[in-house]
Amino acid sequence: MSVSRSLLARAGFTEPERALGMIAALKLPPDTFEAGIGSLSQAASPDHALLGLVRLGEVLSEGENTQLATLFAENKDAWNRLVVLLGASTALTDHLVRHPQHWHDVVDARVRDRDALYTRLAEAVGAATGTDGYDALRVAYYRELLQIAAVDLTGDAVEQFPEISEALAELAGAAVAAALQIARNTVEGADTCRLSVIGMGKCGGRELNYISDVDVIFVAEPADGVAEADAMEVGARLATEIMRACSVATGEGSLWQVDPALRPEGKQGPLVRTVDSHRAYYDRWAKTWEFQALLKARPIAGDEEVGAAYLSAIQPLVWRAADRDHFVEDVQAMRRRVEDHVPAAEVGRQLKLGPGGLRDIEFSMQLLQLVHGRTDERLRNRGTLAAMESLSRGGYIGRVDAHELDQAYRQLRVLEHRIQLSRMRRTHLIPNNPAELRALGRSMGLRVDPETEVVKQWRERAANVRRLHERIFYRPLLTAVANLSGDDARLTRENAEDRFAALGFRDAKGAVRHLEALTAGVSRRAAIQRTLLPVMLQWFSEEVDPDLGLLAFRKLSDALGSTHWFLKMLRDEGRAAETLARALAGSRYVGQLLENAPSAVRVFGSHQALVPLTREQLLTVVRAAVDRQPDDDDAALLAVRSARRNELIRIAVADLTGALDLDAVERALTDLAAATLQGALELAIRHVEKASDTTLSTVISIIGMGRLGGREMGYSSDADVMFVHDPLSDADPQLAQSQAEEVVTFLSTGLSAAGPDPALVVDADLRPEGKAGPIVRTLASYAAYYERWSEGWEAQALLRATPIAGDQDLARRFTELIDPLRWPEGGIDAAAVRSIRMLKARMEAERLPRGADIRTHFKLGRGGLSDVEWTVQLAQLQHAHEISELRHPGTTTPLRVMAQHGLLDVRDAAKLRESWTLASRLRNASVLWRGRPVDSLPGSLADADGIARILGSPVGAGHELSERYLRVSRRAREVVEREFYGTDPDGDRDVDPTR
Repeated sequence: MSVSRSLLARAGFTEPERALGMIAALKLPPDTFEAGIGSLSQAASPDHALLGLVRLGEVLSEGENTQLATLFAENKDAWNRLVVLLGASTALTDHLVRHPQHWHDVVDARVRDRDALYTRLAEAVGAATGTDGYDALRVAYYRELLQIAAVDLTGDAVEQFPEISEALAELAGAAVAAALQIARNTVEGADTCRLSVIGMGKCGGRELNYISDVDVIFVAEPADGVAEADAMEVGARLATEIMRACSVATGEGSLWQVDPALRPEGKQGPLVRTVDSHRAYYDRWAKTWEFQALLKARPIAGDEEVGAAYLSAIQPLVWRAADRDHFVEDVQAMRRRVEDHVPAAEVGRQLKLGPGGLRDIEFSMQLLQLVHGRTDERLRNRGTLAAMESLSRGGYIGRVDAHELDQAYRQLRVLEHRIQLSRMRRTHLIPNNPAELRALGRSMGLRVDPETEVVKQWRERAANVRRLHERIFYRPLLTAVANLSGDDARLTRENAEDRFAALGFRDAKGAVRHLEALTAGVSRRAAIQRTLLPVMLQWFSEEVDPDLGLLAFRKLSDALGSTHWFLKMLRDEGRAAETLARALAGSRYVGQLLENAPSAVRVFGSHQALVPLTREQLLTVVRAAVDRQPDDDDAALLAVRSARRNELIRIAVADLTGALDLDAVERALTDLAAATLQGALELAIRHVEKASDTTLSTVISIIGMGRLGGREMGYSSDADVMFVHDPLSDADPQLAQSQAEEVVTFLSTGLSAAGPDPALVVDADLRPEGKAGPIVRTLASYAAYYERWSEGWEAQALLRATPIAGDQDLARRFTELIDPLRWPEGGIDAAAVRSIRMLKARMEAERLPRGADIRTHFKLGRGGLSDVEWTVQLAQLQHAHEISELRHPGTTTPLRVMAQHGLLDVRDAAKLRESWTLASRLRNASVLWRGRPVDSLPGSLADADGIARILGSPVGAGHELSERYLRVSRRAREVVEREFYGTDPDGDRDVDPTR
């Protein structure tokens, strides 16, 4: 035999030894078979092709084998069709083995038109009923499918893709029509119902896959003289029989599922409706995505008049869908729903639903059709490729972009076809089996490292689709305001406004004006903006308030003017542009900070720049800012505030990007406040010493209280502090007190005052005697006060006292002074417990702001921050003397310790921690979103959407925010009632006041 192992290996066989054995078994002239290796080498799997030939030879008659041998010798094109088909699809090979006579259909393959397909399948089922009809339908269907596949596999797959996918759709329609014929032969009273089957999805769009659910809607009218209810009952039986005829498995296999889930009310709605019933539903109840689905609706089987009436009724509604309220929100929700249904394990292999997949292309075209097809009837196409062409001709997308997207779509769909052909299974996943990948790569014409190259090319195409999506959606918007190349789309100003509105911009006219301002002219700056804006507009549109983002970006661009580094950074530095766009569209707080300090946008330049500085690094920055103003203390104080503002931007952006969790945000904000206070204290001392021309005669320390002391600062937190000083041994006490007050006044006034930079409000109200007492005391004065006058609430407040700035030795001595007060030996007594509970109850009744809802107030509401913190602090006052781990100024750490030591049930501790954490995150997110302190759940859905987005929810999830918080806080309040107030199961308090 002249065929060698090496020849087989070069031809792509993975098992040459086995192949030699199969060649010997072939009923073909073995000495001439070497010439046939060329055909086998073109197959996706030469091994499968050869095995298919052997299997086919075994079931063919001697005469048929002779014909096959003649074909092999004389008709290489026909031989190639057979071999390539056998090597591409084991499922179709199985069909040929069951029906070997169909090999003639393969070698003589051609794609028939609609009428021929409908006629041939109708003739095949004839007057059959039940399983006889089912088998006849399957045999006839696969006989035609063999021919379509043979033409597809041996031609230019990308070029002829539209012809192949249309043929598959028409074949599916013919199968449904034949199934209806079987149903009418089977269902009693079938003539009382005029049923039409409306093709949806890819079948309706004439762009079907090899194996896919066939989406349909059933619409019916009663025959003359028949009651509607009776006709609908018969229609439902006919529809059920159609679905069964196509999907049930018989000895000849099955076709595919007929899916009627796109009908009104989905799976909960009636299977069959009249035209009027459909119209009424779409008029009153349909959602935007349903009109998007109806773009592809076309009758594929049954009564033609009913089908035409259905189209006449629903098509006008389709082209008014973009005028509906919440159109943008509905479209965004549809996109999220598609993405959310992709299992996490499949995202990286999804050809259809993954990033840059087929759904990206189809969705983009459909959205543009809905937006612009209202006034331009040329765009009312069902198919994706036809929509691309008409959008390009109409100037809605650029010619070059349309061509590239057309090619990308064809290539991805051909790849999908090859995957499905192998086993005739409905899948959109790139295989992960090396052998399957190798066959897939070879089926796409790849011969060198096909299993690797096919994945590489797919990923490149997906990335290109994402790029094209950005260009097609957003770049044409610039044409309304700027001169671009002749290949770009040419939207009118009105078209541009329509598209802005469809993308979620509430002020479409304003958006066009901003684009005009940003892109006008021929400057380098305008050129870079025209490059950046298409993709930035996409990022703006994917956030809750794209108008906010675009306006903030224009202000920032105007402020920085022609600064060379700004646009260069956005263009060249990784994800800087995306991070900036999303931050501006998702946070007024960041926008306001950048508006007053545009140069701080440098923080977006690298990932490392978004790592918060340590306290030591911050102090270095603050001191350097002070040192740059040696002669002007007021200017130096402004420099301290500016340094704080820049770090606030860094922290906020890192928070928005998800780089920081709540603990990290709180630590960063606390470190920033501490460094600011330290720098301001040192500056204040310098100021007082210069003014008096003498060295300060006392040392000063700042003690953090509240959330500052607990290292739990939020964006809206004041700096709760107490000031303590200790005169030097030879100092005049009065002078020392006077100097200390001057220092504290300069610091507090300077940091708290209104100005271009955000204030750090310094609040010393927790000091002895409150506002009536001196703002700063000596250590000895504190000792005397606490010994004689201290009240229970002051001991509770001191639980969070932590040295923050100033003289460390003095801070240590102050801490030693207050420790016995806040960690009392033996804990507090029952009277003190009752006093704390009464004080808390009075606060709930008196301190809630007028008009506030006690259920939704983050701090003072039921289950809110105060509830959790007071529950923790009561346990600390009672037990910290014996459990040293409780001596912590924070909230969540003592909660964990309480659970570890049995002071609190683990589940109850988790409920308190969840509520405290959620309230803290909501407070922070509210500031980031609205740009000002907010202490309650938002009243508007727009604000709720923005806050929820910052918390990591998808756009449009704001309606869930209130329910989530109320649920979590309610569970926490139940624990507070039991553990803090001592409420028994019947609701009585003070069951055990010593707890």
